[in-house]
Amino acid sequence: MIEIVDRNGAITIMVRVIPRASRNAIEGAYGEALKVRLTAPALENRANEALRRLLAERLNVQVAAVRIVAGEKSRTKRISIAGITREHIITKLGL
Repeated sequence: MIEIVDRNGAITIMVRVIPRASRNAIEGAYGEALKVRLTAPALENRANEALRRLLAERLNVQVAAVRIVAGEKSRTKRISIAGITREHIITKLGL
């Protein structure tokens, strides 16, 4: 089950990123994290930006609302999403 934490008006989730995948996709649970495949490589922060854009698009929020709080250079990251509810994330991501 994916851990979704509501802190200070923002939702925090863990994400496990697989860079250089054949397609961009949100694939469900990977332990307590959300598994996300990205076509972008992990070079020069490209995978991080692709992750922010993909989550913003799926959740219908601005890219600026999606921040990487921890794990910028790791495949497992803590993401903070402002201006959204726990229920909205569960519905939009099919959790």
